[in-house]
Amino acid sequence: MKAREKFIVISVILLLVIGVISINWKPILWSLLLFGPLILVGIYDIVQKKHAIINNFPIIGHGRYLLENIRPEIMQYFVETDTEGRPINRMFRSLVYQRAKNTNDTVPFGTQMDVYKAGYEWLDHSMYACNDNDKNAHPRVIVGGENCKKPYSASLLNISAMSFGSLSKNAILALNKGAKKGGFAHNTGEGGLSPYHLENGGDLIWQIGTGYFGCRTKDGTFCEDTFAKKAILENVKMIEIKISQGAKPGHGGILPAIKNTKEIASIRGVIAHTDVLSPPSHAAFSTAEELMNFIQLLREKSGGKPIGFKLCVGKKQEFIDLCKAMVLTGIKPDFITVDGGEGGTGAAPVEFSNSIGMPLRDALAFVYDILVGFNLKKDIKIIASGKIISGFHIARNIALGADMVNSARAMMLSLGCIQALQCNNNTCPVGVATQNKSLMKGLNVDDKSERVANFHKETLLSFSELIAATGVANPADLKRKHINRRVNMNTVLKYDDIFPYIEEGSLLKTIS
Repeated sequence: MKAREKFIVISVILLLVIGVISINWKPILWSLLLFGPLILVGIYDIVQKKHAIINNFPIIGHGRYLLENIRPEIMQYFVETDTEGRPINRMFRSLVYQRAKNTNDTVPFGTQMDVYKAGYEWLDHSMYACNDNDKNAHPRVIVGGENCKKPYSASLLNISAMSFGSLSKNAILALNKGAKKGGFAHNTGEGGLSPYHLENGGDLIWQIGTGYFGCRTKDGTFCEDTFAKKAILENVKMIEIKISQGAKPGHGGILPAIKNTKEIASIRGVIAHTDVLSPPSHAAFSTAEELMNFIQLLREKSGGKPIGFKLCVGKKQEFIDLCKAMVLTGIKPDFITVDGGEGGTGAAPVEFSNSIGMPLRDALAFVYDILVGFNLKKDIKIIASGKIISGFHIARNIALGADMVNSARAMMLSLGCIQALQCNNNTCPVGVATQNKSLMKGLNVDDKSERVANFHKETLLSFSELIAATGVANPADLKRKHINRRVNMNTVLKYDDIFPYIEEGSLLKTIS
């Protein structure tokens, strides 16, 4: 007998038994409060034709959907090991939580990493490590080339781009307040400047995406006047043109309708309660030379603040063409943010997230080398972003060529994110990635801002201790030769073997 028929037989027998007993004992009818709704649900399951599993297995078939909804939590808490979790494993999540709470972040009994597995990496230490007094626990980087009138002294670690809309207002407030306390910068994401970015006075990197949110005309193109009014705000320290991002390069941002409230729509200049899909490319420029001219326009309209762009590397020749345009026009960005294909996002098509975009290490080495080859690196700072969580991650990216790094998911974890993987559904249980007012109330801005500042401070301290162990006092002195990577059981290569340097200026001869 099939489950469907069993349900029908059991329901009929149950109702008959209750009916017979009720003749002599009326209280048995109260049991219908329990069995009645279950029988009605079962009848609905049999009648509906949308879900085969609950049609074939009335009532109990719902268990499959229940388990599917809580699968991430089951995996995190009961199945995965400390080093296996995805996208961020438990080892690194715990590290962020410990540093954010300013608790003990040491580990007992040695590493859990398989040091003989292909892909394992380590940093060369020195017998002549730097003393504690030689360490700079909060190094700074000056961003601004020869045409920049207002260079910015940036922290080595900053908050990567996350928009108000993707994140709740409480999350934005906490991040910015933490940035203010810790003396580091907060990237607005392409959603534009909101009152919550400005309320606490933290340093901002204003990101301008393909939708030009916050500085757009009614038809969705770039508005110079609106941009100029906001770009001169004191909180805005740098402006970043978003060409593409690692999680969905060539696609454009996605804000689901359920997150697009009236307030967010007003800030972005769009229609509320509709899906907001940013165009995949910019309308303000379509060639390398036009991008350089756009950079110059933003520099002038902002009063000479640092202007840069963010991209996930795709076609290598297109970046080479950008560098040629810099040489030919004499217009250079003050910084370039390199986002790896492993970067995070609140919502992305799975094919884009999994199968498009050069990974960060490959992209970072490529961008650095091409800039050096065209003799441009001395004028341009490189910012790396993409799954940067620990002090070693910072060291690795600086060794490859970055001057500073941005982190998004680690900063979310410091806010209390539990990696519930519900960012795109407006159901974030800890109030970080949701516009549900009842959920975001649970995120205490004062407490979480302190945790953001703690994580930043402790991670940079760890980085400083790490490079001191190598005998390097200045982060800029970290080179590819300091990092080792196991290729297989019997082969270890240094990063300068995997990503060999090229000679400064050697690519200038390719410009005709």
